[in-house]
Amino acid sequence: MFSFKALTIWAAASAIPLIFAVSPQAYTWKNVKIGGGGGFVPGIVFNPKEKGLAYARTDIGGAYKLNADDTWTPLLDFADDARWNYWGVDALATDPVQPNRLYLATGMYTNSWDPNNGQILISTDYGKTFTASKLPFKVGGNMPGRGMGERLAIDPNNNAVLYFGARSGNGLWKSVNFGSTWTKVSSFTNTGTFIPDASDSSGYNSDKIGISWVTFDSTSGSSGSSTPRIFVGVASKGSNNIFVSNDAGSTWSAVAGQNTTFIPHKGVLSPAEKALYVTYSDGAGPYDGTLGSIYKYNIATSTWTDITPVSGSDLYFGFGGFTVDLQKPGTIMVAALNSWWPDGQIFRSTDGGASWSPLWAWASYPTMNKYYSYSDSLAPWLGPNYVDGTAGNLQIGWMMESLVINPFDSNHWLYGTGATIYGGRDLLKWDTTHNVTIKSLADGIEETSIQGLISPPSGPTLLSAVGDIEGFVHTSLDSAPATSFLNPKWSTSADIDFAGNKPTNIVRIGTGDSSSGKQVALSTDSGATWSQDYGAADNVTGGKVALSADGDTVLWRTNGNGVLVSQFTNPFTAVPSLPSTAVIASDKKNNAVFYGAAGSNFYLSTDGGKTFAAKGSLGSSTAPAKVIVNPGVSGDVWVSTDKGLFHSTDSGTSFASISGVSQAWAIALGAPKTAGGYPALFAAANIGGIGYFRSDDAGVNWVQINDAAHGFGSASANVITADPRKYGRVYIGTNGRGIFYGDASGAAPSNTATAPSTTPTPTSTTSRSTSTVTSTSSTRPTSSSSSTRTSSSTASSPTTTAVAGAYGQCGGQGWTGPTACVSGFTCVVGNPFYSQCVPS
Repeated sequence: MFSFKALTIWAAASAIPLIFAVSPQAYTWKNVKIGGGGGFVPGIVFNPKEKGLAYARTDIGGAYKLNADDTWTPLLDFADDARWNYWGVDALATDPVQPNRLYLATGMYTNSWDPNNGQILISTDYGKTFTASKLPFKVGGNMPGRGMGERLAIDPNNNAVLYFGARSGNGLWKSVNFGSTWTKVSSFTNTGTFIPDASDSSGYNSDKIGISWVTFDSTSGSSGSSTPRIFVGVASKGSNNIFVSNDAGSTWSAVAGQNTTFIPHKGVLSPAEKALYVTYSDGAGPYDGTLGSIYKYNIATSTWTDITPVSGSDLYFGFGGFTVDLQKPGTIMVAALNSWWPDGQIFRSTDGGASWSPLWAWASYPTMNKYYSYSDSLAPWLGPNYVDGTAGNLQIGWMMESLVINPFDSNHWLYGTGATIYGGRDLLKWDTTHNVTIKSLADGIEETSIQGLISPPSGPTLLSAVGDIEGFVHTSLDSAPATSFLNPKWSTSADIDFAGNKPTNIVRIGTGDSSSGKQVALSTDSGATWSQDYGAADNVTGGKVALSADGDTVLWRTNGNGVLVSQFTNPFTAVPSLPSTAVIASDKKNNAVFYGAAGSNFYLSTDGGKTFAAKGSLGSSTAPAKVIVNPGVSGDVWVSTDKGLFHSTDSGTSFASISGVSQAWAIALGAPKTAGGYPALFAAANIGGIGYFRSDDAGVNWVQINDAAHGFGSASANVITADPRKYGRVYIGTNGRGIFYGDASGAAPSNTATAPSTTPTPTSTTSRSTSTVTSTSSTRPTSSSSSTRTSSSTASSPTTTAVAGAYGQCGGQGWTGPTACVSGFTCVVGNPFYSQCVPS
């Protein structure tokens, strides 16, 4: 499974101070349940002292703590725009002396994608709260080799001492004060030589992997004194890559007799055996690795033994996850790092590697003997909820760098894959009946990168476009979907949209290539079934998509092939009049109208997306982020940009700039506060500080709806949509923590500004002033802002005695019906083709 996350790059606005400025309204936030994790879990660590205490780390979704009922609690949901790279966890250590202490090495990238240095997050209360110890270099939680480790280790005899193995040639670092400060270990000079791809100009694959793991030999010391013997593995091939200190880190030497063919991924101590087990692969992982080995080092005799469980044609993968059973010395398990076909593989030995038994073996091709029962009831989209004995279904998993046995319970085991956490509680059956239970056990871990969200006015509550695992139809927010999108099925959906007049009509686009089918799919039954749009050319992928109001026309801003349009599934044709970087949207009432924005320009199409004309200005904007359209009023358009938030009621001919909003990214319109009122407006924006906001009066007054416990990561990376059926409900799709939904749980603060009519009637000049803003944190400054709107369009006037009903059409080119509205409604020009009766 190719990870979309590794290529999802977002520029954080970290130079902007994070200030909770607007008055807050309490919201209740929950994850929309996908249920299986959804992404790579490179590390799971049990505490060796406190029974049942375990943590998991993910590459873009933060860290989690295991609960007694096998669910997981997220620990880093407070990460906000200034701390978005906390969700990249490159190493984890749980204290073997004081189990309340937890340490996380965090940072997302070591190349230019993340401008920030990393940090060690320190908790003394099992991850409830953290303090950050900044590092003078970057940390790569979502970089190649992130499954190695653990790179962060606590001295089991003197827990004030920690070591951290850095990437990028930065070497080995040490803390002697519980992680508060760090000093480079100058005597350790080998920083590893392996680079996955030196020709990669992005820097993602051309950086040194660095140090792989740090392992203390707890048997070499005594409580209260620093442990003398420490092993360190580094990412090198063809030269020494395992080093040892016998004087608590003062001096180091290469371990004699070591194998230097492959890269050491894990170094795991078996204290009772006085042995160090090392897994090797010829790649850094998690996607590469076609050869490898396992060695056992007898510390007492300084001898190495090759205990690789397979050889010859059966060895077509490297080795990653490794664990020892502390209750049963000599019982060990190892996982194939990259066995993509016919399935993943795990081996178990009860005699220290002298002999092995596999989790599956060939019967006669293509039939496999699988020595387990299988349940994915918590995440049924993972696959069939039974043991599939045929080759090629990847039921066991892939990218298996984490594999652990509970140190207090030989029956309890867990392992991480590229999509979930599997495990069970009858592991000892492996040695008797050779049949164990495997279940998906990632409940509470929502680790997905959300690319698009829609909440149509009818049908399912929510539909999502998701990185790596396609996307889902949610009829219930608190239950995992039965399946992801199928037929066609791609790994990643890049965007999704619905038809305003026919909301059961849906379009989605993918990021694959011709081998995975044409990358446009259409549904007429709210995503229950799909068909390929055969008008799409092969090898055209990604980007953004908009579906016309009646669902017959697809406007597609592709990745690398410009803007394309197709009606009735005919071949897509180029739209040269709209810039290839434009953000796009469809009018939700008028089938012929599409919108676009690029730079400071706004564009309108009135011929079904075939041609676009430049209309109003978006001020000094250089990077529009989103265009949204009032679902009930044609031509009522909002645009978020790097310079703020803009509103037009005349199809983009003119725009009002909402002052006080200095930046805006994702925006959405949802159910109004009162029947007939203007839709609630939601924005991920900078309004005196970066956060998530709602306005019930078209941007006059705002409340902040996120809080200190819910930062949602990078605001510029996230997508949002609002529920048109439930006032106040909003959905936030994050780049790493899946989808959240929020409902107001407290009263909105009173506003000092006077709100105008719920539906703004355009006038020559309207000035609006927002309420005075206050801070939700005593450590953050308070600020205030005002909002000014200017518009130049006017509403049409009735010309006959006939009366149009509420929300009915009352004008437009070629319109022969009534132009006056019933009492309480005014005819407002949406665009040259459509005017509508809206509340006065």
